[in-house]
Amino acid sequence: MDKKEKHKEIINEMIRVNQAGEFGAQKIYEGQLAVLPKDKIIKGMAKQEKIHLEEFNKLMVKNRVRPTAMSPIWAVGGFFLGASSALIGRDAAMACTLAVEEVIDKHYEDQEKKLKKNVKDMELLKLVKKFRNEEIEHKNIAIENNAKNARGYKLLSFGIRNITRAAIKISKKI
Repeated sequence: MDKKEKHKEIINEMIRVNQAGEFGAQKIYEGQLAVLPKDKIIKGMAKQEKIHLEEFNKLMVKNRVRPTAMSPIWAVGGFFLGASSALIGRDAAMACTLAVEEVIDKHYEDQEKKLKKNVKDMELLKLVKKFRNEEIEHKNIAIENNAKNARGYKLLSFGIRNITRAAIKISKKI
């Protein structure tokens, strides 16, 4: 594989995993809203995530990137994660958001560093930077809304962060 093909493979992997992540985020918020349907803060974050998903869907079509084969599993798993965290309580729903966004912040930061090295990928870099800032905003909203006061916060957060990391690794390749 030459350098150009390798680069295209890396970009396709970024688009695939980011689309999968935004799809999963949508499902998490759908699960949370099934339990907490009137929560304006969750609705607001879900609305932003929907825009993220739409943008990555467009990039997938434009770049002819196949989606992850794991989407059906992420749909069920994301909804379950969102609903189950909300059933524990609103603080736990916020803890779920915080844990996911901590991992996504780092994930997008790593992508940003890689993309800055190649001027050709400005569109993707611009999206990653914008969405990273919005994910950081979600992280801060979760903290302001008592995420760290959730029952079993440390264990809940540990588990969700590891699930999120695993989903990223898997979605890059499958």
